[in-house]
Amino acid sequence: MRRETVLTPKYKRILLKISGEALAGAAHRGLDFNVIGSVCDVVKKCVDAGVQIGIVVGGGNFWRGLKDGGDHMERTRADHMGMLATMINAMAVADCLEQRDVPVRVQSAIEMNKIAEPYIRGRALRHLEKGRVVIFGCGTGNPFFSTDTGAVLRAAEIGADAILLAKNIDGVYSADPRKDPTAVKYDTITYNEVLAQHLAVMDTTATSLSMDNHLPIVLFALEDPENIYRVVMGEDVGTTVKEED
Repeated sequence: MRRETVLTPKYKRILLKISGEALAGAAHRGLDFNVIGSVCDVVKKCVDAGVQIGIVVGGGNFWRGLKDGGDHMERTRADHMGMLATMINAMAVADCLEQRDVPVRVQSAIEMNKIAEPYIRGRALRHLEKGRVVIFGCGTGNPFFSTDTGAVLRAAEIGADAILLAKNIDGVYSADPRKDPTAVKYDTITYNEVLAQHLAVMDTTATSLSMDNHLPIVLFALEDPENIYRVVMGEDVGTTVKEED
């Protein structure tokens, strides 16, 4: 009798960071529910495989504090508006997951008790252990820190095995491939190389925090949401940022 091969995930617990722009699809603003639905289908597939998942979603499809506020607003207030944008995305992703019978909880770094739980590490861990997806909103809850930094912070707090960065680019390049046709894509690269070359993986605070906490980062394109599952199962997708061997 032929036995089916049972695949074992490479990572037991992950922190998935999704850029807000990626959720906007071709429109580049707002929400594309076809994109969100495809992402949630794959998240469900990972949960069914036994992977514990925390999610941080950016807010750039609605508002980016530093970029959109610019010289028109006080930076702290502009950043707080960006945090609210992440909550819109968090609730949209949560709703799509629930439609697929995936248990989910939204936790916010800023208290919003009518729509989300406050972020409490112990409670988040308990949700993960029970197989619930936890979506972390409002970044770190502080201005001047990006949602990338918020993602690394939450990944460190929940003891994630890796950070998965789902973006609009398929890996880390030596230069912007849209501007420089000679740009080279890296399969692996170290934190120190990313910092030294000022590569646009995450901001320097987030990259340094990842390095200090020995958290590998896998950056890949969300254009094909199945990449999330492929990374979780150990396939070589995108670029892995890690410590020196």
